[in-house]
Amino acid sequence: MLSMLALPRPQCMPILAVSACKLSAKALMRPHVLPMLAAGASKLACRGLRVGVPKEIKNNEFRVGLTPANVRQLVAHGHEAIVQQSAGEGIGLADREYVAAGATIARSAEEVFATADMIVKVKEPQPAECKMLRPGQVLFTYLHLAPDPLQAQLLQESGAVCIAYETVTSDRGTLPLLAPMSEVAGRMSIQAGAHCLEKTHGGLGALLGGVPGTPPAKVVVLGGGIVGTNAARMAMGLEAHVTVFDRNIDRLRELELAFGRRLNTEYANLDNIERAVIDADLVVGAVLVPGASAPCLVTRDMVRRMKPGSVLVDVAIDQGGCFETSHPTTHAEPTYVVDDVVHYCVANMPGAVPRTSTFALNNATAPFVLELADKGWQRALADNTHLLNGLNVCEGRLTHPGLEHLGETIAPAVALECSLALEREALPAAVPADSQPHARQSISHSH
Repeated sequence: MLSMLALPRPQCMPILAVSACKLSAKALMRPHVLPMLAAGASKLACRGLRVGVPKEIKNNEFRVGLTPANVRQLVAHGHEAIVQQSAGEGIGLADREYVAAGATIARSAEEVFATADMIVKVKEPQPAECKMLRPGQVLFTYLHLAPDPLQAQLLQESGAVCIAYETVTSDRGTLPLLAPMSEVAGRMSIQAGAHCLEKTHGGLGALLGGVPGTPPAKVVVLGGGIVGTNAARMAMGLEAHVTVFDRNIDRLRELELAFGRRLNTEYANLDNIERAVIDADLVVGAVLVPGASAPCLVTRDMVRRMKPGSVLVDVAIDQGGCFETSHPTTHAEPTYVVDDVVHYCVANMPGAVPRTSTFALNNATAPFVLELADKGWQRALADNTHLLNGLNVCEGRLTHPGLEHLGETIAPAVALECSLALEREALPAAVPADSQPHARQSISHSH
């Protein structure tokens, strides 16, 4: 259990009283609350934000936070873009393209982090990157904090404002910034699984679709969301025998209507899952609890009873994994074997197709990046409930209910109001009264 870092300062004590800290985010989203926050944030409008894009440093990660086209959009809105040298080189985006779009090229990640008001990345910051963040700086990226207490602690210690792609919501009740990578990962899970089933890679030696006179491989997909749907679509395209499990009967009906009897659907309970997993050639873990650790659906005992050479692909590994025998792997060493069952548990699966993944992700994140830059994080979050739901760490405090196992959490609206209260108190001393309406929002304390 992490200790609570950056405990409430005296000025915030009325806001962060025990009762307020326990308020749910839903309670704070009542119609009268967000306008009040927006009214406070409107006095701190942001002008000319500096947006930094460091090169990703995770193993075999070549995606990039912003494409030249999205840099151009930011510059057109009056902002600056600082891109680390060769950040997009791995997917064919040359530095000259960023320069042509209006960006400044930085020689190092240190320069990007030191000069930017907001950092836009793809993958969660590594420890060295966490230590370069500073109080008040905005980080916008995938975080996946639930299974990563070290990262959570480092982000709390940084004092930064950390907004996670994977918990930003939409009017439709979806996760719009997780969806594009879920589509990629779902499709790749079958591609990777088919590869692992080959005998030369430790598998059973089975072809997913079989051939005339031989049976197709049995593919089990645990979860009927975006990952599961895309996995099922790919597996059916290869003519495998596919069964999708989900606890949502309405979702199973939707899948049957979409794919007909080519797709088998079953209700996800322990008996049904156990029977199917033991008999499967390939199992794809595609479950998600937004912002929280993934549930364990396949036990070690089930794995022990599976066929030798069968394959497990755990797409939920970013959130801790849904197989008891899972642990994160990399593209450099993607698989390992437990009880003669091949495990593929790469934590950044879409990184294997970084060009497709980068453009798909940028299509989804671009409006939110612009909103954060145009309005400043406080006004943007006050105006947009869905973006507020993405707030995971705010100036030393955990702010997502899925992180309660890591330490004390407060509702994101409470954290936002506390930040606004501190800004309102500090603003008169720092800026003459007659210039307050035009003051640039203090996203960071220095450039």
